[in-house]
Amino acid sequence: MYELMQAGENTFYINCPSKIGVYRTSSEEVWLIDSGNDKDAGRKIQKILEQQGWKLKGIINTHSNADHIGGNTLLQDRLSCPVYSTPMENAVIENPILEPSFLYGGYPFQKLRNKFLMATPSKAQDISQAQLPQGMEIFPLGGHFWQMIGVKTPDNVYFLADSIFSETILDKYHISFNYDVTAYFKTLDFLETLDGALYIPAHAEPLEDIRPLVEANRKKSNEILEKLLSICQTPKYFESILHSIFEEYSLTMDYGQYVLVGSTIRSYLSYLYDSGKVESFVENNYLLWKTVVPK
Repeated sequence: MYELMQAGENTFYINCPSKIGVYRTSSEEVWLIDSGNDKDAGRKIQKILEQQGWKLKGIINTHSNADHIGGNTLLQDRLSCPVYSTPMENAVIENPILEPSFLYGGYPFQKLRNKFLMATPSKAQDISQAQLPQGMEIFPLGGHFWQMIGVKTPDNVYFLADSIFSETILDKYHISFNYDVTAYFKTLDFLETLDGALYIPAHAEPLEDIRPLVEANRKKSNEILEKLLSICQTPKYFESILHSIFEEYSLTMDYGQYVLVGSTIRSYLSYLYDSGKVESFVENNYLLWKTVVPK
């Protein structure tokens, strides 16, 4: 774990739970794509850079989930490197309390204020103003979080953040976090149009052909939508729906899973509502969801 792997002439990645991209711009300077999940990740990254004799020029955060920005603070404090991302992601990078607050829907109680949902703050700048390496491309990957981005290096290697997950993760956890389901399906369609030498999702092994994994992620999301339509054949309030989903997939409820899966299921319900497939109404002071029966 935390082993430096070569992915192209000047493109590398650090193999760890949330893969970290490294692009070498010269014999002495590199850029990072994400920084891992905590200060320990930051220390391990710094050690790898020192072993290679590389100076850190900057960090690109694909998005502001704690497992992608957790090393920022240590690296920024020790190496004085800038951090870049998109404006909405920068708001969370600089104010990490926003992540658990958003997931929970209110001020997060102590059990939710942990390093898995809330990183330490770092100073971030708008990536549109960054002097990025020549030939590096940034592109939007909507759906998973606010303004997530991917990175293409000049070696034609694509870093795809959390746009897709491995089949192992899909089979074990079933419900990967999604904020905007409509944007997510558009991103899956977009991924199938890419023509890269190598694709590196943060939570899957590097792939030369991304299409089968894209389809596996699409299939799982459609499966979840069908389960929700089945659950809501009779009116259900949200906690009942969430309980049914946990039972259907044999998931174990804890505080983190409650907010991550719960927030995602709310997003799926919004998608179904906007698609005209479920309706919502208030009855006896309950907000209820019910599948629309086609006429």
